[in-house]
Amino acid sequence: MLQAENFLFTAAMLCYFGAMIAYFVFVAVKNDKISTLAVAIQCAGFVLHTAALVCRGIGAGRLPLTNQYEFATSFAWGLCLVSLIFIFRFRFRILGAFAAPVIFLIIGYAAMQSKDVKELMPALQSGWLGFHVSTAIIAYGAFGVSFVISIIFLLRDKMRAQGFLDSHIPDREKLDMISYRSCALGILFLTFTIVTGAIWAERAWGSYWSWDPKETWSLVTWITYAIYLHLRIRRGWQGRSAAIFAVAGFICVMFTYVGVNTLLPGLHSYK
Repeated sequence: MLQAENFLFTAAMLCYFGAMIAYFVFVAVKNDKISTLAVAIQCAGFVLHTAALVCRGIGAGRLPLTNQYEFATSFAWGLCLVSLIFIFRFRFRILGAFAAPVIFLIIGYAAMQSKDVKELMPALQSGWLGFHVSTAIIAYGAFGVSFVISIIFLLRDKMRAQGFLDSHIPDREKLDMISYRSCALGILFLTFTIVTGAIWAERAWGSYWSWDPKETWSLVTWITYAIYLHLRIRRGWQGRSAAIFAVAGFICVMFTYVGVNTLLPGLHSYK
């Protein structure tokens, strides 16, 4: 099963690369048929990626969510899933031109990590593993989509000179709304992540909260997006400032995932 996983993972990564190129060609030559092809390739990559994760889980005899490689590939999977949902929900194919490079970079990062299957440490041998990490994957994926949409929002005025792109990019109000919904989805699942993590920590280590670097930066990320939502709901904050805030929030997400694991080892260093 692990050999099959390696093949499927490589095939998925190639599909994401192919989708990225197809999206770029779509933007360059302005042909809607190429955008349809790009979405189809991304969907194929997602199916292969899902199969790779299933094979990994069967081969490892557990959920594939316990080390750097597994979480990185699952992070890319979550971002691909959420981006496809928004592409189909809002008929927003050009989103893929911005999301596909991020997906490819994350799965490329996963490819550089060790794929060795190791026995779980006692703290990870819990039913809370699936709840805790899967909600984190969806949260990070939603924040990633919000980041991509915010970048599109900030660049939109420069794209308006091209009528073709203008017809494929929603207006500023709709972009702002989509980014807000993605952030709201992300903070909902990040809340689940923190709550399930606290319950799991109490059962594993006897304490709900230990100020581990990962816990601390997860809280910082949650507070950042909570401020974003508060300013939008209570103060009517939107537009360029909200987009910049969403970009800054995703920087916190990436530091929580990559930076903490690299620079601040702690109880979550196995991720």
